[in-house]
Amino acid sequence: MSNSKSKTITVIGSGLIGRSWSMVFASGGYHVKIYDNQPGQAAKAMTEIRKQLKELEEACMLRGELTAAQQLALLSSYEDLAQALEGSFFVQECVFEQLDVKQSLFQDIEHHVGEDIILSSSTSCLVPSSVFSKIQNPSRCLVSHPVNPPYYVKLVELVPHPETSATVMDTTHALMTKVGQAPVCLKKEIDGFALNRVQAAIIAESWRLVQDGVISVKDIDLVMSEGLGMRYALIGPMETMHLNAPEGLEDYMKRYGEGIRRVLTSFGPVPDFFSEGAKSITKEMCELIPSDQQHLSARKERRDQFLMHLAKLKKDH
Repeated sequence: MSNSKSKTITVIGSGLIGRSWSMVFASGGYHVKIYDNQPGQAAKAMTEIRKQLKELEEACMLRGELTAAQQLALLSSYEDLAQALEGSFFVQECVFEQLDVKQSLFQDIEHHVGEDIILSSSTSCLVPSSVFSKIQNPSRCLVSHPVNPPYYVKLVELVPHPETSATVMDTTHALMTKVGQAPVCLKKEIDGFALNRVQAAIIAESWRLVQDGVISVKDIDLVMSEGLGMRYALIGPMETMHLNAPEGLEDYMKRYGEGIRRVLTSFGPVPDFFSEGAKSITKEMCELIPSDQQHLSARKERRDQFLMHLAKLKKDH
């Protein structure tokens, strides 16, 4: 499956995720062809990537062993789909989350590539059987779901279509590992994949605790950022339990399992995120961080700086 000698990848879509994927693949030494059907957008993405690579190099946070100039030389922009796909062994789609748009795009892509080219979608909420429902050969298709921003948060979920071949999964896993990502393979598709299902559970209970007057918006965020998040940034929930009892996971469940069951049965229904009560939560959040672009951009930059330093810490240890 796929031409192992090829070192060219096509990224479809030049927004934030498309630019991030392009930078990740280039950091691994791959030639990256960026395509966008909107005139001038792919070229504009190149300008933004050039700026980001220079800043990362100055901050000593550039990924890979190549210089910023060497990585930039591996990137090129296209407005013609056939030209963008020529010579590539892997296609990473990064257009917006609209099912019919993705389905139509992959139909177009399939007309321009051979049977051995891997087709991958960056979708975060659409299952592969839907995204690739109009593809003739879904055995070479999968979802590669990154975490925003992919350049600093290395996890990528590889989610198979029911017909995806094991070779495609293995090849994609090897590619993602080579470019420095941390791929995880789901054994089958499921709504929300793994990351968003876990995230949804945290969001729901956090929302309920604020809505029920148990804790403030500020303090529930501190529960994660200064509590759970401190260790979850380094080890996962399963290992956390395994290490938190003298004799490991089985011992942990003997000690705390019934307490966990009791707490779980006390959880309320899925919150209504659009109710009148939800407005007070939004108001409280906006009092902490106003929702205008100036404040949000500043906090996003702060987030990315934190993630950049955390990524470096994890790499060095």
